[in-house]
Amino acid sequence: MGMRHRISPRVLEKVAFGGLWVAAGVVVVPVFGVIAYMLVKGFGALRLDMFAVSTEGLLPAIVGSSALVLLTGLIAAPLGVAAAVYLTEYAHEGRLVRLIRLAIVNLAGVPSVVYGLFGLALFVMLLGFGRCLLAGACTLALLVLPLVISTSEEALRQVPHHLRQASWALGATRWQTIRRIVLPNAFPGIITGLILSIGRAAGETAPILFTAAFYSLTHPFPRSVFDEILVLPYQLFVMATEAPDVTLEEKWATAFVLVALVVGLNIAAIVLRARLRKARRW
Repeated sequence: MGMRHRISPRVLEKVAFGGLWVAAGVVVVPVFGVIAYMLVKGFGALRLDMFAVSTEGLLPAIVGSSALVLLTGLIAAPLGVAAAVYLTEYAHEGRLVRLIRLAIVNLAGVPSVVYGLFGLALFVMLLGFGRCLLAGACTLALLVLPLVISTSEEALRQVPHHLRQASWALGATRWQTIRRIVLPNAFPGIITGLILSIGRAAGETAPILFTAAFYSLTHPFPRSVFDEILVLPYQLFVMATEAPDVTLEEKWATAFVLVALVVGLNIAAIVLRARLRKARRW
């Protein structure tokens, strides 16, 4: 029998990396294609007067969307990280913890319109917030909370256990170890989860449809968290379904602005993560 030819590990590595590049291209190329298509279709409507400081312009909706996403992150981040710290560092494995993790996974798959109806019942009606910035942010925070918890919990698990043991051996308490050792090392993964949640919250329409968004307001900019807001996803929804006087070119231009806003918020979060890592030398 002749000797079998064996494929070298280097060749296998090149084939694997080639497959990864192909998979990345399959995902990325259509995204850029959609963005380019929207830009071409709506380029003629992208004028300065489109961003006027009025309820007809997009600037108030851009400001409202940014404020909504920022407040959503401020609410979801501490709750999600605290829940992940409890599940990873304090909770003992058992039936209750397994049920909690199962509930988190199931909540991540609930349609966003269900969160909108829940936010309407809880924040708008029961707690009496009314349709406002705070009610919308709380609803979106509930929407992205499963994602924040899951990614934060995975980041905490990636911290080597011997770092905890070394800290305990030096006399540090469990909380001191978490605050000074575990959380700093898990920070990049936690921020990655927050970036993903920001991207999802910025493009949601159904939750804010019931809790925060309006198409036209007397005051274009919110003056407090209890004010109504204009947001880009809802503006685009109304323009596409209930505004016959809006041209198709303006609809495509609004869609492009929305995508650009989501991309811009993600880039800003990534830059912030890089600067914080550099400042803390993580």
